[in-house]
Amino acid sequence: MSEDKNRAIAAAILPLVGGAANVTSVAHCMTRLRLGVQDRSLVQGDALRAVPEVLGVVEDDTYQIVLGPGVARIAPEFERLVEEARTTTPEAPAREAAPEAGPDVKPAAAPAVPTTTAVPTTAADLAAQGAALRAGRKAKNATPAKLFLRRIANIFVPLIPALIGCGIVAGINGLLTNLGWLPSAVPALGAIASGFMSLIAVFVGYNTAKEFGGTPILGGAVAAVIVFPGIADITAFGQKLAPGQGGVLGALAAALLAVQVEKHCRKVVPQALDVLVTPTLTVLVTGLVTVFGLMYAAGEVSTAIGAFANWLLAHGGAAAGFVLGGLFLPLVMLGLHQALIPIHTTLIEQQGYTVLLPILAMAGAGQVGAAIAVYLRLPRNGSIRTTIRSALPAGFLGVGEPLIYGVSLPLGRPFVTACIGGAFGGGFVGLFNQLGDTVGSTAIGPSGWALFPLVKGNQGIGATIAVYALGLVVGYVVGFLATYFFGFSKQMLTDLNAAPEATTATAPAPAPAPAPATAPEGPAPDGPAPDDSPPDKEPVSA
Repeated sequence: MSEDKNRAIAAAILPLVGGAANVTSVAHCMTRLRLGVQDRSLVQGDALRAVPEVLGVVEDDTYQIVLGPGVARIAPEFERLVEEARTTTPEAPAREAAPEAGPDVKPAAAPAVPTTTAVPTTAADLAAQGAALRAGRKAKNATPAKLFLRRIANIFVPLIPALIGCGIVAGINGLLTNLGWLPSAVPALGAIASGFMSLIAVFVGYNTAKEFGGTPILGGAVAAVIVFPGIADITAFGQKLAPGQGGVLGALAAALLAVQVEKHCRKVVPQALDVLVTPTLTVLVTGLVTVFGLMYAAGEVSTAIGAFANWLLAHGGAAAGFVLGGLFLPLVMLGLHQALIPIHTTLIEQQGYTVLLPILAMAGAGQVGAAIAVYLRLPRNGSIRTTIRSALPAGFLGVGEPLIYGVSLPLGRPFVTACIGGAFGGGFVGLFNQLGDTVGSTAIGPSGWALFPLVKGNQGIGATIAVYALGLVVGYVVGFLATYFFGFSKQMLTDLNAAPEATTATAPAPAPAPAPATAPEGPAPDGPAPDDSPPDKEPVSA
């Protein structure tokens, strides 16, 4: 995608979020443009979803516009447009920056709340249902624990691109080593792949201090103590310390402590001495606590995490994989999956790969199988089928939100059957772990087919890839069968196949038993409501 194209996409998005004056912050992750906005009533959600490059929107603590992998190129252009607009019209009110919505565009601020209990029949109906129930769900999810987990995720998410790049390089290096090819390049590739991981604690410390309101470089400085080679000359608790002991968990704890020490110093140290005393005390106090306490404690915790993960999969891999694969989608809904990010990173730091991610990736496979079943079971619902067609490619690549929020979650039952598919896929991969064929990932972030370049285990690469691929197939097949046969009640099928467009067709529908015009009794299909839902054409993605 050219730079002009990226700028054009950014220019199309900016007025629809209320203009530059309504944007308070700009960030991005793997696939989402994350915006802080002053007034969400100025954001035109439906118009945003209508932009061809927008895969969907998610309203959370930030307003998230899903753009796919190309977001890394669009976000800088968006930031430049915001800065340019502020420079030229610094006093322009945000409300003026947002153009009037056309007659076919509904504002996103106040989605219509369905007053009937009818089963939603189109993608737009699913979007309305999700929007109507979102406020209550968001309030329940905004607990201190979950907000803290979000902040922890904010520390590690910026590291994912480096983890992916270095993980793939490590995979290439391993392949060349096994084949005996290019022996002169192997040491260089090994250094490239391992350099980041050897210093990841520094980056974690930097991001932690930044996230929690401290000086980022001081967070990085105290975390650097953990990976300093000279730490091997120090004894704590009767044991020699080792460089890297405690890893990312030690760096996280050290930086959190540094933030508190720094904030306290800012309050009590005279302003004239602040520039000298505060950094010194922050590094000194936190450094001593890290060396003579945190490194040892975090090292014990890290070792316990790795040992437990290995023990769990070695002794109960099938059962553990079944539970993990089946519960991952609900964990994502509740925001609790963010607690797994430090665990994944710790396992990668210790063992070179995380054995949990390939199992959790099976949840996406179950979702894909469920979506295909929904597509076949609703032959007359062009709206939902269009959503599925547009979301399936992303689903195969491990981007599950389009199918979750656009299809299965609002429908209810297909979400449960998708989880069943993920459970069986996870159980399959877990079984092979139990039998001694470990399957892991050298990085976090990708899933589905996108995880193939990062797969690594204790057997040959061919066997490891085969186990992972078969796990995906199991997830697809079980998710499909469970949804096809158990994902719909008779009433749901009747209502969902009676799409509004069928009533305006010039020719009568060939079905022998036309759907009744009245809505069924009872609430919409059972299942939790989504945090956000997509419109007819563009589903939500991640």
